[in-house]
Amino acid sequence: MAERGLLDTSVVVDHDIVDVDRLPDESAISAITLAELAAATHATTDALERARRQDRLQWAAQTWDALAFDAEAARAFARIAAAIRSTGRPARPRVADLLIASTAAAHALPLYTRTPAAFADLGEIVRVVAV
Repeated sequence: MAERGLLDTSVVVDHDIVDVDRLPDESAISAITLAELAAATHATTDALERARRQDRLQWAAQTWDALAFDAEAARAFARIAAAIRSTGRPARPRVADLLIASTAAAHALPLYTRTPAAFADLGEIVRVVAV
């Protein structure tokens, strides 16, 4: 059976340099990733960089059907936020990362990321795969 997984925004942004052999056979992204990519297009005043970011957003939207942040993901977010708070760290500054992890948990998918430290302390809630 082919492995499925959810790609974090960091993997989408660096997709051209990521070793594809380390990615799942079937991948998806979260709607939160599309939101992060869309926001990034407006976070620069450099016209060339803005165009590159817009291209990346359009490529990602055409390449993957984004998984919605739905009621099941909201319930997973509650568990993830509680796990993070139990370590003494606040969940709020990392809310986009945690919403993406919640989407992975809701769909029972491992989360592939270039920034595994951002997803530390999630315990058994979601399997994090560093790429």
